[in-house]
Amino acid sequence: MSFSERRNTTRWIIITISFLIISLILWNTYTFFQIFKNEERLKMNLWANAQKTLVNADENTDLDLPLEIINNNTSVPVMLIMYDKVISSVNVPEEVLQNNESTLSYLKNLKNENEPIVIEYAPGKHQELYYGNSALINKLKYYPIALLLIIFLFGALIYNFYRSTKMATQNKLWAGMAKETAHQIGTPLSSLIGWVEILKTEEIDSSITFEIEKDIERLQTITDRFSKIGSVPVLEERDIVTETLNTYQYLQSRFSKQVTFSYRTPQQSIPAMINPTLHSWTIENLVKNAIDAMKGKGTLDLQIEEDAHHVKINVKDSGTGISKKQFKTIFEPGFTTKKRGWGLGLSLTKRIVEEYHNGKIKVLQSEIGKGTTFQISLNKKVP
Repeated sequence: MSFSERRNTTRWIIITISFLIISLILWNTYTFFQIFKNEERLKMNLWANAQKTLVNADENTDLDLPLEIINNNTSVPVMLIMYDKVISSVNVPEEVLQNNESTLSYLKNLKNENEPIVIEYAPGKHQELYYGNSALINKLKYYPIALLLIIFLFGALIYNFYRSTKMATQNKLWAGMAKETAHQIGTPLSSLIGWVEILKTEEIDSSITFEIEKDIERLQTITDRFSKIGSVPVLEERDIVTETLNTYQYLQSRFSKQVTFSYRTPQQSIPAMINPTLHSWTIENLVKNAIDAMKGKGTLDLQIEEDAHHVKINVKDSGTGISKKQFKTIFEPGFTTKKRGWGLGLSLTKRIVEEYHNGKIKVLQSEIGKGTTFQISLNKKVP
């Protein structure tokens, strides 16, 4: 039997034992409830017999015991009915007895809680004793509900822990695969660099080798990105304007002319603590997401602005737009509106911005059919 099979068997054994324990607890609770109900019924029978003794008493009747039984009832509400009229009551709130409507309503509740006890004090003459549940019975009645709620919350906690553990395992697996991919790409990449050097010695247009070198540098950047997954990145003080424009302009040269790129940035440099490789990945993900939203045709605008403590990068497209209810879910792993894709781009972008750079990313505004603006907010490097 494999480890996973043994783990599944153990899990089901634990679940079965837990279910049996819960069933026993609920059954015992129900049994105790019935025992207390029966004991209160016996007490009310004694109370009814004591009442019968008082009704039929004469000068020779010893009333000490009946009176003691009646007076000892301090918790069970009682109404004594004769010819459809309340002739006495015990442990019933005074405000209930102030008007006939509230009295009848209270009596109806007592009828629903317990069967009445008929007191026949003479042939053809009787009284009816209606009684309710004591405070202890009422508390015990809700105990199984409270127990089930606690069990439900405990189960939810276990499920959440199991789900988190599973996700952590999956994250480790993906991180390991990413690092291995970066390692595997490194070998042919080194070979390509060597081939470029050979091409330079031949009589080949220098612009061709220049473009090949740019693509090789891009591959090296991508390899570096994957190697950093699952690791704590090193942040460096960089000019956020230059780093952003380098990636933006590189992508501009690689996409169709049907996409109009534009940008507005401050003239001066803005220092910020970033990881250049991961920041480049962030901009690339937002640009590619925007181009996908425009179906490869439209206008894309990048704007960088700053205030006293933050630098804000806005990426605006003229795509299909998204509804307000998707403003948060769009950053969840697996969420995508495309027929193809894993739905990881924006999720990864959010993680890079918020977890690695201590920044914020959000949908600044969006309108169906007109486009969307994403905003990244990063902390400036304060001198």
